[in-house]
Amino acid sequence: MRIPKHIAIIPDGNRRWAIQHKKEKKDGYQNGLLPGVQVLRKAKEYGVSEITYYGFTMDNCKRPREQKDAFKKACVDALRFIKEEGNVSILVLGNRESENFPKELKEYTTRKEIGKPEIKVNFLVNYGWNWDLSGIVNGKGVYSREISKIDLVIRWGNMRRLSGMLPIQSVYADFYVVETLWPDYADEEFDLAIQWYAKQDITLGG
Repeated sequence: MRIPKHIAIIPDGNRRWAIQHKKEKKDGYQNGLLPGVQVLRKAKEYGVSEITYYGFTMDNCKRPREQKDAFKKACVDALRFIKEEGNVSILVLGNRESENFPKELKEYTTRKEIGKPEIKVNFLVNYGWNWDLSGIVNGKGVYSREISKIDLVIRWGNMRRLSGMLPIQSVYADFYVVETLWPDYADEEFDLAIQWYAKQDITLGG
């Protein structure tokens, strides 16, 4: 079976999940932590070489402060869980000059190896597509230049948009949508996405 080398994950639906469970919107983010670990394990199981998680965008920071604080904390906690899994190469990408970038993650804006890496893990935090491309204007190239092209994007939460995620790397990516809200993730959804990808006709425009 043909396996994507690089998968990008858009973990959408945390706030809707919280509302459905009669919680405050901010409470949804912590319930998305375990799914992130489960997806990493599945990616390793399939031999995926690189995975990118969409943490939060610069636009997300327009939300109420309690929500912003909650998703910032969730990103810090998520990275801790990923480190505990071990054998990963971690890169956090986003506008680190902003106050919205968690200070706990700044050391990972240069790639760090944990154990003997089996997979590259990219984490987009306080990311903006326009910020990313502004590096070209500044003569530095895109800020995401260390991240390879994406083969498959999987978005939970039944929305059908990239939300500005890595526009250069995702230009030829296949896009798979899961109806389930991210905190309700099940491993079978990841399996189905891989099976779907294996059946796609990849021409890259040729």
